[in-house]
Amino acid sequence: MRQRIADGTYPAGSRVPGVVALSAEFDVAVSTVHRAMAALREEGLIITWSGRGSFVAE
Repeated sequence: MRQRIADGTYPAGSRVPGVVALSAEFDVAVSTVHRAMAALREEGLIITWSGRGSFVAE
């Protein structure tokens, strides 16, 4: 995910796919995606709004 944000696959302001979709795409458990998303939030790369989803930070 970090690489995709850096290379513009997910440009600033764009919505990041949901946890279930990412889990299937990367073939990992949903809990792993949750941990990865938490790390990206801590790094300031994504912003998550309850009920709206996660977006790449500006």
